[in-house]
Amino acid sequence: MENLPSILTPDFGLLFWMLIAFLVVLFCLTRFGFPVIIKMVDERKEYIDGSLSKAHEASERLAHIKQEGEALLQEAREQQAKIMKEAATTRDSIVGQAQEKAQEESARIISEAKKQIEMEKQSAIREIRAQVVELSVQIAEKVLSENLSSDKAQMALIDRLLDDVSQNESKA
Repeated sequence: MENLPSILTPDFGLLFWMLIAFLVVLFCLTRFGFPVIIKMVDERKEYIDGSLSKAHEASERLAHIKQEGEALLQEAREQQAKIMKEAATTRDSIVGQAQEKAQEESARIISEAKKQIEMEKQSAIREIRAQVVELSVQIAEKVLSENLSSDKAQMALIDRLLDDVSQNESKA
């Protein structure tokens, strides 16, 4: 059994040819295979780096757009506050003008009412004066028409006339 080749222990010739085959495969791989693989790995690395760079740029743009959006939102809020303030100012101005107009109108109405009252007062005074004149004329006529011989008769006549005037005033 000693001459039988052992499966576990290879022969020197087999090892030599295996080494030659390995070197040929290694040479072919180093000459043709590894450069292609390295080139593909490098291309993949460049693609990944480019993608990461683009993703970083997109992230920066997104952050910039977000900042611009916040700035626009803040500006819009400021504009809204400004518009609200202007509207409040305009409203107050309009209310003030309306109040002034109402006061002027009420002052005008009061003035006209006072003028009307004054005119009516003057008219009433003229009427009263006319009545007084008429009554005076009537009294004078009665005094002249009656015979006033004594002081007693004159006093009685004056009292009676005063009573008539009082009654006429209370009726009017």
